[in-house]
Amino acid sequence: MSRLVTALTAPRSWIVAVIGLLLGVGIIAGIGQAERDPSALDTLPAGFASTEGQALLDELPDEDRQAAIVLFTVDEGIEASIPDLTALVQDVAPEGSGGAEDVAVIPAEDGTAAISVLELETPTATDAQRVVTQLRSDLGEGAPDGIAAQVTGPAAVEADLASVFDGANVTLLAATATVVALLLIITYRSPILWVVPLLVVGVADQTAASAATHVLAAFGIPWDESTIGILSVLVFGAGTNYALLLISRYRDELRRHDSRHRAMALALRRAAEAIIASASTVVVGVLCLLLSVFPTTRGLGLACAVGVLVAMAFVLLVLPGALVLFGRWIFWPQVPREGQPVLAESRSLWRRIGDRVAAAPTAYIAGTLVLLAGLAFGLTQLRSGLAPEDQFLDTPEAISAAERLGESFPAGTSDPLVVVTRGDAAQVEELAGEVEQVDGVTRATAVPPADGIGQVQVVLEADPGSDEAEVAVGEVRAAVDGYADTYVTGGDASALDESEGNARDRFVVMPLVLGLVLLTLMGLLRSLLAPVILVSSVVATFCAALGVSWWLFTGVLGFGAIDASMPLLAFLFLVALGVDYNIFLITRTLEEAGEHGTRDGVLRALGATGGVITSAGILLAAVFAVLGVLPLVVLAQIGVVICIGVLLDTLVVRTVLVPAIVRVLGESFWWPRRVDHAGRHRAADAEPVEAVAP
Repeated sequence: MSRLVTALTAPRSWIVAVIGLLLGVGIIAGIGQAERDPSALDTLPAGFASTEGQALLDELPDEDRQAAIVLFTVDEGIEASIPDLTALVQDVAPEGSGGAEDVAVIPAEDGTAAISVLELETPTATDAQRVVTQLRSDLGEGAPDGIAAQVTGPAAVEADLASVFDGANVTLLAATATVVALLLIITYRSPILWVVPLLVVGVADQTAASAATHVLAAFGIPWDESTIGILSVLVFGAGTNYALLLISRYRDELRRHDSRHRAMALALRRAAEAIIASASTVVVGVLCLLLSVFPTTRGLGLACAVGVLVAMAFVLLVLPGALVLFGRWIFWPQVPREGQPVLAESRSLWRRIGDRVAAAPTAYIAGTLVLLAGLAFGLTQLRSGLAPEDQFLDTPEAISAAERLGESFPAGTSDPLVVVTRGDAAQVEELAGEVEQVDGVTRATAVPPADGIGQVQVVLEADPGSDEAEVAVGEVRAAVDGYADTYVTGGDASALDESEGNARDRFVVMPLVLGLVLLTLMGLLRSLLAPVILVSSVVATFCAALGVSWWLFTGVLGFGAIDASMPLLAFLFLVALGVDYNIFLITRTLEEAGEHGTRDGVLRALGATGGVITSAGILLAAVFAVLGVLPLVVLAQIGVVICIGVLLDTLVVRTVLVPAIVRVLGESFWWPRRVDHAGRHRAADAEPVEAVAP
């Protein structure tokens, strides 16, 4: 370790930095991100009936075909225009969508709408986007005066989802980089210094995207557009946090040493332990997502683990040489000089706050817990499960058209259930008869088998996503339960299984994340009590953040519910990242405790790390808030919860609650580890070992 630190901080260490940056640029330009063809199974929970049904549908010869519903609307009297509308649809129908003779336009009973169903060849989301866009353009040009034409249905939904992500990740990257740059300028109050960490972390971000996608491709784990967006935010946030910690320690050491190489060697040696500990907890946490039943969620977990490791490597291996190359002047105009007081001995704002907490720690503990409990009260009002029309920040045409379609036709027409079975034509007809008798089913249409796989298209009366639709799905499944190799998928059946899959993931993954992060902290701190306190404080932060976010979602942002997958992802990132700030504080406390004792050590640690942790927390909160530029409500909700949680953790838990608990417990905080006051730390019942300063 000492040789590596020496190499990374030696006079020619800039060569290592240049090689690292060039290697990253080479990976970005030469290899780039891996590509893959998405599958309908990517976002469905493995082992559930809807997923098994979709897998059967994927075996059909026309698996690359999806339904698009052309919706015509007028104030009244649409029946008179049916011949013209039929001719229009036959004229603009894409090749392979049924032929001129088979295309029909069906009017609604209320006379204000009519529909035509086309089967489009859409092997990929890009194809769906291209075909649906052209179809909409042709319909718009050819529709008679006074009649509006829209396209909805599964093909249109896929096309609109692809469209709203067009350029979204570029926008997210630009917004994230801008936020990071502004906050770094404010933090360092230097017109120069911010460029170095931003450049290093920016290269790390794009390198991580390339590395992560190729790792996912090698293991055959799927990913989607949101995976890269969340990965980018995480790498920028975590990488910049690590950079802030290293630069803060480096600036402090420049006040003690004349040689910038010596100062960086000490800073790197002391900051590396905290950075490695922090990255370890994040990696352990996100890898728990590999146990998810959702393939893309598993992909997100592995991608984030790769991203955090890449961010850590760039900060520890590339950033030191880049900083040392420019000398002290890079901090201009606030250049640190040898002999200036270090942060631990200053009367900073955070040290003054620490002194106030130290005067009445029990009162501050009680007050903070009451505050967190009050904020968490919103948990009692939570409702999960977004309806299809509520999943986008800006409603696309496929969703608005589906809503309008439901006013004139049965609500389930735009996205019917599909009963899929291995059987002959007689069995398919029998299934259709059974299903049509179920309450809430408007129509059940048998589709002749192809390659031994038959279908029944089931239109429900209930609105998609409603409680009535959920009940109807259960009754349809009960009606076909006696048939072998028969599954109900599509529409509300998939949504119901996704909800159950998310509940299963929360039950399995959340406790595992807590347990593994707790074990990781126990190994790093060689303590039992301290990790329990730290993890418990972060869980309390999560509950408070989710509770107060609920009021924000419903009262300000207009969301009627939370996405079922959001609590798990928000919990994961808050626990893994929230523990970071406690690690930064507590590892410095351990360093100071060897000479000053734990009670005074935590105040010195708060004074030394308060500024950098606050800056890191505000930056991370702002970076996750930037997720709101992406088009999906679930990403906006994740960003809001993590933003609030990180701010609570940084400004309340780390600043008040944890220091107050440490002041009350004193040396017992490290139980069973013992920390003597001679600069040597040892675990209980173990031989004394030389202290390693974080």
